Amino acid sequence: MNHRIPLRFAGTGAYVPAEVLSNEHFVKHLDTSDEWIVTRTGIRERRRAGKDESTSTMAARAAESAIADAGLSIDEIELIIVATATPDCSFPSTAAFVHERLGCKNIPAFDVSAACAGFLHAKMVAGGLLNSGVYNNILVIGAETLTRFINMEDRSTAILLGDGAGAVIVSKALDADQGILYSSLGADGKNSKLIWLPAGGSLLPASATTVAERLHFMSMRGREVYKFAVVKMAQLIDGALQSTGITPEELKMVIPHQSNLRIIESVRERLGLPAEKIAVNIDRYGNTSAASIPIALDEAKRAGKLRSGDLIMMIGLGAGLTWGVTIMRL
Repeated sequence: MNHRIPLRFAGTGAYVPAEVLSNEHFVKHLDTSDEWIVTRTGIRERRRAGKDESTSTMAARAAESAIADAGLSIDEIELIIVATATPDCSFPSTAAFVHERLGCKNIPAFDVSAACAGFLHAKMVAGGLLNSGVYNNILVIGAETLTRFINMEDRSTAILLGDGAGAVIVSKALDADQGILYSSLGADGKNSKLIWLPAGGSLLPASATTVAERLHFMSMRGREVYKFAVVKMAQLIDGALQSTGITPEELKMVIPHQSNLRIIESVRERLGLPAEKIAVNIDRYGNTSAASIPIALDEAKRAGKLRSGDLIMMIGLGAGLTWGVTIMRL
């Protein structure tokens, strides 16, 4: 899609739990080593939610930070969208719990489920609703509690996942240059079981059998996902640049989903950009799915690396398989 949507990120926020899980935690429980994990993933540590924390509690903390950054009051937020693959429960939406925690009035709140590409999908939903003229300030959150779904018998997935939340306030653009210049979203349902959590839904309701077979933990065919991701990321990058006529050099920063450092490096090489133009936090947080892009965005903004008027690319791929890429002028 090459139709510009005028909007801005009026505020950003993030929250990660206090508990740090280093690679040594997994060395004690699995047949692995710090060197093996770092070499294959780039991850050195990740965060784990505390006993009293959940996706909605972390989402609310990130939201409060974003609202404060935007200089808004809770009453000025008109809609809440939460992107998550790890909701507090099947229903109601995690957004409803965030609504309660923030003390919002009778505004709408709903979830978007597109796994690691969830934030990009939620942001486009917000952009469309903002562009319709119905809303002025929309709270978009990416939040995950992935460590609750780790199979500690599966080395290939257990080491990858971390918890956290990132949030943005999507508001009307202040000038004609701000907004989404290009966005492309997609899905490939035939590969839906390359990354999935088999049990706990209507397909495989919870039972003694599903618990015994450890079907309530995430399952991933990592090698196939890696190959797909590298090819798809290249296609998304090429499509975005060709459609807009923007050169990689014009981009202030690229913010990829933090899935694997080797995939992130393939993005950098495709664009031919120096390391400082690629947001990387996978070494500190692991794969936080829908939270990874907004967390990295908030970190870059608060570090003074991004300012109003900068051109950025956000790109990600996740379960579904789902994917998305956006070029945006802040």
